[in-house]
Amino acid sequence: MTRAGGSGRPGRSEHLRIFCGLCLLCALCVAIEASAQGGFAMPDPREMSGIPRPVDDLPNGAISVRLIRGSLSNNIVNHPVKLLASGKELTVQTDDAGRAQFNDVPPGSTVKAVADVDGEHLESREFPAPTRGGIRLMLVATDKSKPAAAPTPAVSGAVTIGSQSRIVVQPNDENIEFYYLLDVSNTSTNPVNPPAPFVVDLPKGAAGTTIMEGSSPQAKVKGTSIVVEGPFAPGHTFVQAAYMLSGEGGTIDIAQKFPATIEQLAVVVKKVGETTLSSPQIKDVREMPADNDVFLAGQGGELKAGQPLLLTISGFPHHSSAPRTIALVLAVAIAAIGFWAASRPIDDGAAAVARKRLIARREKLFADLVRLEHDRRNGRVDERRYAARREELVSALEQVYSALDSHDAGPGPADRAGLAA
Repeated sequence: MTRAGGSGRPGRSEHLRIFCGLCLLCALCVAIEASAQGGFAMPDPREMSGIPRPVDDLPNGAISVRLIRGSLSNNIVNHPVKLLASGKELTVQTDDAGRAQFNDVPPGSTVKAVADVDGEHLESREFPAPTRGGIRLMLVATDKSKPAAAPTPAVSGAVTIGSQSRIVVQPNDENIEFYYLLDVSNTSTNPVNPPAPFVVDLPKGAAGTTIMEGSSPQAKVKGTSIVVEGPFAPGHTFVQAAYMLSGEGGTIDIAQKFPATIEQLAVVVKKVGETTLSSPQIKDVREMPADNDVFLAGQGGELKAGQPLLLTISGFPHHSSAPRTIALVLAVAIAAIGFWAASRPIDDGAAAVARKRLIARREKLFADLVRLEHDRRNGRVDERRYAARREELVSALEQVYSALDSHDAGPGPADRAGLAA
């Protein structure tokens, strides 16, 4: 995911990996719904144009591009389609089904399909070539035989968040990444302006909020909110946004409100360690293997506009905050004692005693540090505990050396601070 500014955010290659993974998750969720309901409505081809879809009915590494004009029944045959793959350009003619298939594309290379039809330039999103299975996508040209409809004025009306919407959660060591993949649906034949602004206020502590590639240009980030400006055209408006929350503690609870009714709740969580997903609004949680990982797919019913979605995600690995808290408490205590000691009168004899104490403390800290390194080499301490303890010892040594330097410079307030240390 490409995010604007900030540290610790995924770069371009990470964006491509996440994007392909989300496509796969959505395809798996749709398959579950289809098997449960006996099928689903085919969306407008224009809304699927240029979107890669992972499949397993193609050879490994194959990419199939279907070229149509306006509708699925209007294939464009014997027409060149180009695949731009990491600086190389491959060209294949479409067959009688309007498909151009590219085989043996280098796995992981960044690719994009393009075609020019009657002066109209079509191109897909960029995505990584698959290592297993294949990719299918469509490029949809405008059917110029049909007259363009006159603009329709917007009216007041409601929109819903369609059943193909997903909330995807990915726990990491330091934070939890949330992806909102929303399909805002307007079933009217007119553009509509909802009675209230379409604003998603994110949970407290949300950071790194961004609108993802492929989202409608109507979607924007304003502070800690996702705002989608109206009017909403007939059909579907896709809003794909992401943000992060701190993962300290191994458990996270969120209460998220949405400005429109969610037709069918769907939450997907990457299972890391003993991760669990629970919610009073989710009636069914299943484990789904995908791309060498396991995901928890939770489904629920309708969620009314303004009704909080309550999620509890727990059991994922996390870094303990105890070492950092202890170090902070010790630093504050040292500073407080130093200030108290600096306010007391001190003579040369007391300064000598203080220096001896500092030297003794330095030797003890050095001995502790040597013992820690020895334990690490012999495998008696894990890396997390080693890193935390080493940081604590080095910080304490720096305090001692600072105090000793103050003593060498002569008596004064710094001497008194060294005595306290």
